[in-house]
Amino acid sequence: MTDLPVLYSFRRCPYAMRARMALLVSATPVRLREVVLRNKPEEMIAASPKATVPVLVLPDGQVVDESLAIMHWALARNDPQGWLQGSATESELIAQADGPFKQALDRYKYPTRYENVDPLDHRAAGLAFLEKLDGLIQPPGQLMGAKPTLADHAIFPFVRQFANNDRDWFDQLPLSALQKWLGEHLASPLFATTMVKYPQWVSGDVEPVFALQVAT
Repeated sequence: MTDLPVLYSFRRCPYAMRARMALLVSATPVRLREVVLRNKPEEMIAASPKATVPVLVLPDGQVVDESLAIMHWALARNDPQGWLQGSATESELIAQADGPFKQALDRYKYPTRYENVDPLDHRAAGLAFLEKLDGLIQPPGQLMGAKPTLADHAIFPFVRQFANNDRDWFDQLPLSALQKWLGEHLASPLFATTMVKYPQWVSGDVEPVFALQVAT
């Protein structure tokens, strides 16, 4: 097992969620180290001084510490569901989600962390992106066509976080395609495995192998 990569992760972090999904679907088992953000392990900080999850440490010592980079690394090894068969439009959409939408999400969800912030202004900015996604979702139910791709899995953890900040409000929005899309991803076996709970890892603990036995 020591020849497996090590993944530092935090269960509820959307960035870590999408990295874990790509590792699962690509059939890339890792040794999971679940961290608590207020008590980050020294080993993680030594591997990646920016000290944010996810961090993937490969057996040769190489460190991949950006979630999209982890997704691309895993899927470049094995992409059985064709997640990488996207387009330039897909890359632009992920960039919008990671940029302006994430900025609005943070200020809507955590307004006290910022000065002179009205969370409802940022909720409205986030809603504009949700409306765009709703319009993009194709009749089969995904952002880029009949099958989910990298964009669906890279974006939906952040839509989940936005929706959960005020679920009653979100559920009443006239965004039926987006709501159905989100619900189906949340109910998928892949996401269920992604969200299995593990205890906090402490140096010296045995690391569970994180893997999907049957790709879905």
